[in-house]
Amino acid sequence: MSQNKVSIKNKRASFEYEFIEKYTAGLKLYGTEIKSIRNGKASIIDGHCAFEGDELYVYNIFIDEYDKGGFINHLPKRKRKLLLHKRELDKLQKKLNDQGMTIVPTLMFISDSGYAKLNIALARGKKLYDKRQDLKEKDDKRRMDRAMKV
Repeated sequence: MSQNKVSIKNKRASFEYEFIEKYTAGLKLYGTEIKSIRNGKASIIDGHCAFEGDELYVYNIFIDEYDKGGFINHLPKRKRKLLLHKRELDKLQKKLNDQGMTIVPTLMFISDSGYAKLNIALARGKKLYDKRQDLKEKDDKRRMDRAMKV
């Protein structure tokens, strides 16, 4: 059985944030949501994660309604529970108390076993000069690659 390889990236996250630690979490989804993800109709660009009690949820990720869902379709921007081990949740919750730390989704994909997974990162917001430095490094790398080809 060949799985449809789906990977939905949050390219803006690496520009806006400096990643400290990365985790892979499962998502608690409805049936119509997983079908929409397999069709590639999702976006995680505006997403962020927050704790409610001892559970971690992801907010503002958009999963389009399934075309053939009918009246049992899901809400496109509802909060979704992330599935992590208890020790990972405790570790994240302790580190989240530091100044300027947040949890952002970086990649949504379908695992080899057919489940939807979400890569999340504990991150710190970048300052404007850090963003400029990253852009300068990318431009320099691009110029060097062009010079090597010639």
